Amino acid sequence: MDRKMANRKLIRLSQLKSKLAAENLEEIDWVTFGVIVKKVTPQSANNGRTFSIWRLNDLRDLNQCVSLFLFGDVHKEHWKTEQGTV
Repeated sequence: MDRKMANRKLIRLSQLKSKLAAENLEEIDWVTFGVIVKKVTPQSANNGRTFSIWRLNDLRDLNQCVSLFLFGDVHKEHWKTEQGTV
């Protein structure tokens, strides 16, 4: 993990909103981790394609969640991922 994180900045999901407002994250090599705390049943978009919505949290502040929308091949590959997965 140390090798993978070398020269990268860890930004917790609960800090993401404030960091986006204060820093230009496009210029920084950063990483975040999240736990799937809720999965919505796959939905159909207006174009007929199916997608998933996951609620992610860093377990530091359970009121601070990020919604992740999965479309296309990402949805097809990962929609069965279990709640609680990091």
